Amino acid sequence: MELTHIGFNDNVKEAYEKIAKVNQIIGRISLEHKRMYRVWTVYGELLCEVSGKLAYGAQSREEYPAVGDWVILTPRSAEAKGTITNILPRKSKFSRKVAGNNTEEQIVAANIDMIFLVNSLNEDLNIRRLERYVTLTWESGASPVIVLTKADLTADLSEKLRVVESVALGIPVLTISVVNNTGLDQLKTYLHPGKTVALLGSSGVGKSTLTNYLCGYEKQEVQEIRDTDAKGRHTTTNREMVLLPNNSILIDTPGMRELQLWNSEEGLSNSFSEIEELAASCKFRDCQHEKEMGCAVKLAIEEGELEEERLQSYKKLLRELAFLERRQDKKAKSDEKKKWKSTTKQFRKR
Repeated sequence: MELTHIGFNDNVKEAYEKIAKVNQIIGRISLEHKRMYRVWTVYGELLCEVSGKLAYGAQSREEYPAVGDWVILTPRSAEAKGTITNILPRKSKFSRKVAGNNTEEQIVAANIDMIFLVNSLNEDLNIRRLERYVTLTWESGASPVIVLTKADLTADLSEKLRVVESVALGIPVLTISVVNNTGLDQLKTYLHPGKTVALLGSSGVGKSTLTNYLCGYEKQEVQEIRDTDAKGRHTTTNREMVLLPNNSILIDTPGMRELQLWNSEEGLSNSFSEIEELAASCKFRDCQHEKEMGCAVKLAIEEGELEEERLQSYKKLLRELAFLERRQDKKAKSDEKKKWKSTTKQFRKR
């Protein structure tokens, strides 16, 4: 496999040469499944596991490989297997809090240049959910592009575009239909050789159909959405990296029903920049944008320049981040306590 086709460049080469030992090679994670990884290398695709040292030193899920990661490994090419010993520094990563009550990070995709935020123009279009995706994308370090699929299924395209663009704030918005073959040429202009694009969105928005179109063959099974609520069923079950015919890289991901924020302060500022710019003009520095006199944000709402729902969404995400920060602080203290207990036990055994 030609490494430059999968994103290898001078920065990756420099990081690799600083760490790699004799008989070690570089590879890129193409698929993750229960702590086993398929890795693209110069020997082709190898099935790999992490070394005992790497697993022992990992304090969190973030310190394990994710799809899109560049890794250093010791190959066993005759067996088409290998052992991962190091993860190279990530230039970008799309992360969310894991589903449920655990306060842990889940890296959805790493080392991505651009993210296609795929939303369907059917009844499942959800602007508040789109705001979450935009926030996490800005935080990831990748560039967002909003892709609105199934344009052939909507009768009020102009109104839906207006609503989406009101929260896009300078982000490109593409309207496509694989059925009618519209907008796809424009989409392809964002796919460049050696660059990585991730597809993110809920189940049923058309990610698998789009993946099949871009691949030029039936890579993913496609399932019908439910008639009752226009929501989809999970088709893609694993995050997977795919090499497209023009040597650009696509990371397809399962639909995400739950999308909780993870360390997204900067992303939130970028996503709701118009509110933060207005807030800078409020009379009081600690204005809560409720009933305070001289509130520039409330004035913008009264004058029709800002929607109340947009402000409430911003406040909700701020509260979610504050809660997450408290949970992370509590977890950090608990982990530190466990670490010292373990160290003390080992010391007493000596």
